[in-house]
Amino acid sequence: MALSLDVKSPHGELMDESALISKTEKYLNKIQNETINIEEMSRFKGFKSSYFKLTNRLDKLLNIKESMDIKGYTAPYRSLSKYGSSIAGEIAFEEITEVRRHNQYFRTKATAKKNILDRVKSAIDAHKIAIGNLEEYGLIKCNSCLKTYKASIYKEMEEKCSCGSSDFDFKINKKGIWRLGIIPHLPLSGNYMVLISGLSKEGRESFKKVSNILKQERVGSVKTVSVVIKVKEKNRWLRKRISLDSEYTDSYEEEIRKQYGKNVRIELLQFHRIKPTIINDKHARNALAIGYVKYSENITCEIKNILLKENLKNLDKWNQYHKVLQDIKLQKPKFIVDEYSLEEWRDQELEKNLKELKLMDKYGKLDKELKRDKITAEIIEKKIFTKIASTLILWDIFKFYLTTSNDRRKRYGGPFPYLRSDIDRKQRKIFQTLDKKVVNILKKYENEKIVPLKNMDLILNEKFNLERKIKGSNMQINYFALGSALIYSNSDIAIEEIAEVFNVSKKAIQKEIKNIKNIKKPKSKKSKKFLEMIQK
Repeated sequence: MALSLDVKSPHGELMDESALISKTEKYLNKIQNETINIEEMSRFKGFKSSYFKLTNRLDKLLNIKESMDIKGYTAPYRSLSKYGSSIAGEIAFEEITEVRRHNQYFRTKATAKKNILDRVKSAIDAHKIAIGNLEEYGLIKCNSCLKTYKASIYKEMEEKCSCGSSDFDFKINKKGIWRLGIIPHLPLSGNYMVLISGLSKEGRESFKKVSNILKQERVGSVKTVSVVIKVKEKNRWLRKRISLDSEYTDSYEEEIRKQYGKNVRIELLQFHRIKPTIINDKHARNALAIGYVKYSENITCEIKNILLKENLKNLDKWNQYHKVLQDIKLQKPKFIVDEYSLEEWRDQELEKNLKELKLMDKYGKLDKELKRDKITAEIIEKKIFTKIASTLILWDIFKFYLTTSNDRRKRYGGPFPYLRSDIDRKQRKIFQTLDKKVVNILKKYENEKIVPLKNMDLILNEKFNLERKIKGSNMQINYFALGSALIYSNSDIAIEEIAEVFNVSKKAIQKEIKNIKNIKKPKSKKSKKFLEMIQK
């Protein structure tokens, strides 16, 4: 079923708003009902099909959003100002009910507009994340001239190489920053509220951790300066409010006098600050958090029994207890009328069943072994399972910052749309801790290429400082090797392990280590002169 994106009817009139909302909902529901097969993406045909489908969908969603913007969906409640109590005194009493009915009608329509636009925005950001991961994951190689292309370039060339060949092959980009496992869990249909509400207790806790990471705010920076001035015109003092851009933060007085003369008086001064977050978009943050949390829940399901078996004294007793607990939670007797009564009934049923299984004595005390294992299992869930998603996304963002140039991050967010190209000291705090236990579990059971670092924030700071020093130099830098060199220079991790994690050679890392030293402390006169030139 194709969605018509025309905003005008054949008669030239704007499409009825109800029709636009209805067609958009049908299109989003169609997306929701489609499945995504990750395994197919490892083959050229499946990868190409998935990439083309997602990019075509994104184009349609952007067209829908543009149509909605034109029709005022971004501020749907504005029209309500003409209705309601504010004009009640100007109309007959018997007409007030009619006005209120109209008010309610327009409020309902405005809410529908707001909700559908919100859903479209969420779907757009989810598609951007999915496409960014695929861009990083796959490379398309011409079998004739052996040129390698990103998927976006391949599509732009209409599947034909610059050498004229149409014979292509596919390979996985081992140096890309991608996590395909999150794609099936993204709110591609914009249903992020439904997905969040469906998370388990541990999932909600994990979601909160990831969201807090992505919402970490930068130290406030001045966006505009508002000034109230008094200026003399035609022998009269007039009061004016003016707004200046952030570039005049330190020279607002000179700029005002330049515009209004020397006798201008400043009465009020306000600095309007913004605090951009690491991912500076609400829908992108939600989509990433949902994707990583749901992906991590799958990991938890795979390793949960293994970890419990390794740490619990009596796994059979724990499994019996857990089964009883889950069975009771699924039951809701018809005679129960409120939540309090339901909880009371569940407690009674749990106690009755545990006593029958001899996991609780007649005084209501749990079996000692089971009680100890219950505490252990709760610690594992709280300290391990709820931290898997936050650990993975922290590592992926850290790796993306470490292995890309500032210019590239400004132009291309990749798997992290709206990512800040540079972050300050306050935002780097999120990288101070990477849970060592979680890292070791991911390495052991999921074969994750990840290293436990204590000072990730300081390594990033050094990376950003290096970028400022070499800005505009056109130096040829192997950024994956540079990131590896920075880790090696600031940790006790073996160079062989770092080379394996970042898929670079030991020789390339050693070369970038020398480059770092030369940039920091140039020895030759030529190097010193070069650095002086590019830093001017």
